[in-house]
Amino acid sequence: MPEAPSGAPLPSSQAAAPTYAERLWLGPLGWVLLVAFALMVFVAFVPVDVRAAAAVGVAVLAVGVLVLAGAAPRVEVRDGILRAGGAHIPLALLGPAVPLDRAATTAELGPRLDARAHLCLRGWIHTSVRVEVRDPQDPTPYWVVSTRRPAELAAALNG
Repeated sequence: MPEAPSGAPLPSSQAAAPTYAERLWLGPLGWVLLVAFALMVFVAFVPVDVRAAAAVGVAVLAVGVLVLAGAAPRVEVRDGILRAGGAHIPLALLGPAVPLDRAATTAELGPRLDARAHLCLRGWIHTSVRVEVRDPQDPTPYWVVSTRRPAELAAALNG
């Protein structure tokens, strides 16, 4: 590894590969509903003109895909930082992560929920990870992050 004049190693220009990465995509039913909506728009425009109906139907489908893809948050553990959607926190400020199954996620988001908690949730994903925040300057007691692979995310956070 190259060194700086002080003898310290130079930082790498390439970031380390993430130890965990997931995109919280819409589930299969959501994509089917988007196609069904585009078909309904197509059918509604058929009496006006078939070509216009096809164009509008394809446009609705394309815009829907772009909006839904852009709205899917990324959950990532990389370079000692947890990123969930637009938020991030260093792993050094986190306590142990606990994977939650469907029932535990429901309980965590219901009767046990602290209003100060940070939530990165998607309703079509029924499992999550809960991780304590140990930063004395942060009023957020914990994060709950939706994930389809809670054991893997918890391992990446705890490891």
